[in-house]
Amino acid sequence: MINPAREQEWASWMQSAIAGDSRAYHKLLTAITPHVRVMARRRCDQFGAPTSEVEDVVQEVLLAIHLKRGTWDPARPLGPWISVLVRNKLIDSLRRRGRQISIPLEDVEATLASDERLSASDRMDVEQILAKLRDPQRTIVHAISIEGTSVRETANRLNMTEVAVRVSLHRALKALAALYSERAI
Repeated sequence: MINPAREQEWASWMQSAIAGDSRAYHKLLTAITPHVRVMARRRCDQFGAPTSEVEDVVQEVLLAIHLKRGTWDPARPLGPWISVLVRNKLIDSLRRRGRQISIPLEDVEATLASDERLSASDRMDVEQILAKLRDPQRTIVHAISIEGTSVRETANRLNMTEVAVRVSLHRALKALAALYSERAI
């Protein structure tokens, strides 16, 4: 923390908050929130996290301050303690999120469009392999993978739940993969 007077004021409010002074606690949280937000934004930039993580990290840090305020050592400065909480909460957030790369659809939209139609022989191959599936799996795969309908539309059409359609689609694709690998041997 660069400002020693502010650090001292915040430490004083924190000590009062730990002692049960709710007004001091409110002052502390109100005063540190913008600084936590700046630290979170800086850490997100540093770790390559999207800026959408900032507010989540801020909320997690404020909750951690609330839950762990009794662990703060009054003999030590408050700023570095908060900074460590920001770093740790961002790392927790990144771990939960995993390695995800998000690419805006507009960036790849042109590569997704295709004017190619299935040839007659390809269509026959698709129909032949789909015929090995039982209904409703066959209908689900055809609707979602060939016709391009959504899971919700398919679920409504077949009077099923979306979860049941997803499970059935997953099982059907797994069965098709097994059939395809047997055929390739």
